[in-house]
Amino acid sequence: MGFSIPSSVEDYLTLGQAAFFLVQDHPSVVVTFVLAVIVAVALSLYTLLLLAAHFPRQETDSERTYLTITPSGDISDPQPLPNTADYLSNSTIIPSPSDPPVYVSVIVPAYNESLRLPLMLAEAVDFLTENYSTLGWEILLVDDGSKDNTSQSALTWVQSYLTAHSTTPLPSSSIRVITLTKNRGKGGAVTHGMRHARGAYTIFADADGATRFSDLSALLTSLQSLQSSPPKSPSAIAVGSRAHMVHTAAVVQRSFIRNLLMYTFHFYLGVMGISSIKDTQCGFKLFSREAAVTIFRGMYTERWIFDVEILLRAERAGIKVTEVPVNWHEVEGTKLELVRDSVVMALDLLILRAGYATGLYQFAVI
Repeated sequence: MGFSIPSSVEDYLTLGQAAFFLVQDHPSVVVTFVLAVIVAVALSLYTLLLLAAHFPRQETDSERTYLTITPSGDISDPQPLPNTADYLSNSTIIPSPSDPPVYVSVIVPAYNESLRLPLMLAEAVDFLTENYSTLGWEILLVDDGSKDNTSQSALTWVQSYLTAHSTTPLPSSSIRVITLTKNRGKGGAVTHGMRHARGAYTIFADADGATRFSDLSALLTSLQSLQSSPPKSPSAIAVGSRAHMVHTAAVVQRSFIRNLLMYTFHFYLGVMGISSIKDTQCGFKLFSREAAVTIFRGMYTERWIFDVEILLRAERAGIKVTEVPVNWHEVEGTKLELVRDSVVMALDLLILRAGYATGLYQFAVI
């Protein structure tokens, strides 16, 4: 017997009556069918999640090394990177004497940044030299598989700096250039740097220099206040925030589409249950060493939405987080393609939430 598509209201009423009597006469069959549909849909969605989920690749041998400028002004041979976890107070591994701990580590993720990087380095080095020379500092430039000469640009800048400041040389190996063999994404580059930093406090800062680097002092003060406030804990995070600038010219004068996407993204974050931090995407976040190890050992996301995963993992681990206003300005040459990357971020956030909700992603430190 063939099947014909209902063509009138009477046909639909007849089908409805048949369905009603089927439920009455064979309830177990209907329940089984509904459960089968639910299971099939759930398995399909989980399969899609498995296909879309991100599991970072392992580091290569060369990615565990860095280049720097020697006191003689030459580019060094590849040097082994330390592991951040080795500097924890309870670590059983003693770092090499050539890699003593420092007070502040700065992670700079960079992709095709040969033009904008020198200005950022100049501002950062001047500030760090003036404020933390005695305590010790380092900059880890993580070249995220750039297609230009980003790594060479950084090394050349250091050589020029040493030549111009021969009477006040930089601390040995204070600027380290790490080159990833294949592009990971901003989150992957930040994570890589965070896993190989020596600082008691580690901050990541964008290579464009959009945030005034001296605001590090305000973040550090706020973070240390969190550490000492009850209940005391060495694990704490201070995130730079541009939320106070929403009604300033720096934001108001941006394009309509850029502001529309900004507000839409904030609304979407709220729907996803992320509302405690007003500005999740500011590229200026400071971590205590203990917090950095807890957060970055288990990161999954390597693209733009990694900032949100940081906050999710911090909340789950009970790490205190504070938001600190910073000075920020628009810089030309952004790598973010507004519409495309906004869609990608929305999908990545959905995958991130689903990954942790289903147990595909684990909060436990790995």
